Order: sequence, then C-alpha cells, then structure tokens
Amino acid sequence: MDTEAELTQRGRSSPEQGEGRSRFAFSRTRGTSGPWRRAGVLGVVCTVFLLLVSNFVVQPFLIPSRSMQPTLRVGDRLLVNKLAYRFGSTPKRGDVVVFDGTGSFVREPARGNPVGDAVHGVLSALGLAEPSDTDFVKRVVGVGGDDVVCCDAGGRIRVNGVAVDEPYLYPGDTPSKVPFRIVVPLGALWVMGDHRSQSRDSRDHLGEPGGGMVPVEKVIGRADWIGWPPSRWDGLSAAAAAGGPHG
Repeated sequence: MDTEAELTQRGRSSPEQGEGRSRFAFSRTRGTSGPWRRAGVLGVVCTVFLLLVSNFVVQPFLIPSRSMQPTLRVGDRLLVNKLAYRFGSTPKRGDVVVFDGTGSFVREPARGNPVGDAVHGVLSALGLAEPSDTDFVKRVVGVGGDDVVCCDAGGRIRVNGVAVDEPYLYPGDTPSKVPFRIVVPLGALWVMGDHRSQSRDSRDHLGEPGGGMVPVEKVIGRADWIGWPPSRWDGLSAAAAAGGPHG
C-alpha cells in the first residue's frame, strides 16, 4: 500500500514538474530574444528617422570624383542642406550645390532593377554608397540673367563685366581652357567644378539642348559642411564667400 501511494503521489507531481520546466525554458528563451528584438526595432526606427532627415533636411553625399578638388576630395562626405532654398532663397554665385543633372548633364537614365535601385537609393541617402549617376556637385558661377565670359586679358572669368576672383581653383588650373560667352536664362544656373581640368560641367554641354544650364528646380540642396572624415570637418561657406566679383 505504501508503495502504491508513493507511485501515485509521484505520478501526480510529474506533470507539474514538467510544466514548471517548460515555463522556465520558455521564460529563458523569451528573455534571450527580447533584447535582440528590441535592438532590431530600434535599428529600424533609427534608419527610418535618418531617411526622413536625409529626404527633407540634411543629406549625406559621398564625393566620388576629383572634379571639386581642392575644396572636396574623393571620399569626403558632404552634408547637403536641403532647407537652404526651400523658403524663397535661391542659389548664389559661389555656392556649392548638389543637383539632379537629368535633362541637363545626362539623359533620362534607363530603368534598372527596381529592388537594386531601391537598395542603392537608401544607401546613397545615408552616405554609405556613391550617389546616383544623375547627381552632381558643382560651384555656381552664374545665376539667371548673368553674362558670363571666359576669359579676359588676365585669364579670368568675367560676370556682368566684372572679373571674378576664384581662390578655390585647383593649384595650376586656369579658370577655363574652353572660351565661352553665355547669358544664363532666368531660373537656371551656370556651374563649374573647382578642378577645372578634371571637371565635366556646364562647359561640356554648350552644344546640347539646354546649353549646359541647370534648372534651379533641379537643385537638391547646398553643400554646407564636410561631415567625414573627422580630419576634414569644416564648413564650405567661407570658401564660397571668397569667390566673387573682384573689381
């Protein structure tokens, strides 16, 4: 009788002990995955926040070429101010701008892989990949209504009859080896790179539809800061302000 009672008591307690072990195992599993789940959610939220900031406020922009040396170097990451021209302001001479060159510098690009394009777009917006082939960074030399001539007897560009001081030019470069005289239409920009001998800019599209002019509406924003690498942290406003009519 004692043996049967002991077996009966042990049998009744076994499910409870098993249930306790299951609850413990479930609790341990849930406790392990919780931090990872929270980290994943936090990562998604941060990425969405950065994309919103990139789309509407400040966008990182990776410099892929030498066309803006010495102001900008290959690998620099610009911080492009997208609010600079949102409230009635327009680009000024000397501003370094990022713009969509579709229709002015390049033709409408062929459609690629939608998924690949979307992934590249996200990485580009975060400054982790090179920008789209249709995005360019150049310096504004002429705005709507300007008469821009290259070059005068001193080898300088003249805007509205006044020579332009360009201290930002790459050492040894001339303002332009290509002579030109253009009048910039209203609502458009004439843009050039600081490394004139290495820059494909408005000069290279003189004979094409649009004549190398960039519509103001195609400007993405003004390049105001170098955000990376840390040794290059600086603002571009001082360099931009240095260029201008020079009596």
